[in-house]
Amino acid sequence: MTMGRITFYEERNFQGRSYECMSDCGDMSSYLSRCHSCRVESGCFMVYDRTNYMGNQYFMRRGEYADYMSMFGMRDCIRSCRMIPMHRGQFRMRIYERENFGGQMHEMMDDCDNMMDRYRMSNCMSCHVMDGHWLMYEQPNYRGRMMYMRPGEYRSFKDMGWSGMRFMSMRRIMDM
Repeated sequence: MTMGRITFYEERNFQGRSYECMSDCGDMSSYLSRCHSCRVESGCFMVYDRTNYMGNQYFMRRGEYADYMSMFGMRDCIRSCRMIPMHRGQFRMRIYERENFGGQMHEMMDDCDNMMDRYRMSNCMSCHVMDGHWLMYEQPNYRGRMMYMRPGEYRSFKDMGWSGMRFMSMRRIMDM
């Protein structure tokens, strides 16, 4: 398995103190007082603007982010990050119209740029990720806020604190 490597910097343009990370980190405050830029040397990461993988999420693949706050329109610094393991093989996810796997169900094995057009589903309230890692977006065409979904059962997005979000498109996280 290829390991990811990301380096965070306190200031924009890779200046100030830095912290290198090769796994999940639930709270970066003990390493950096703030974080305004980062460099992803390998792998993919989800970064969060609150500790313990909470708050707004942003997907980062290999590259340099000299001022990610203005790039993503973030209001706050990165406070935690999670490495996304690369998945080889098929991708499978079941999406459900209602909580607790109720209502319409559709099984997906590839990206969906518009859930309404493809499935005539106006809402997705729960899902079961069987294979692979996915990003779910609140707007069609992979736009708006996103959620990272690892393999597992997600019975209620509302109970997970995502009550105001509706997911309208989904994309597999592939090895680039």
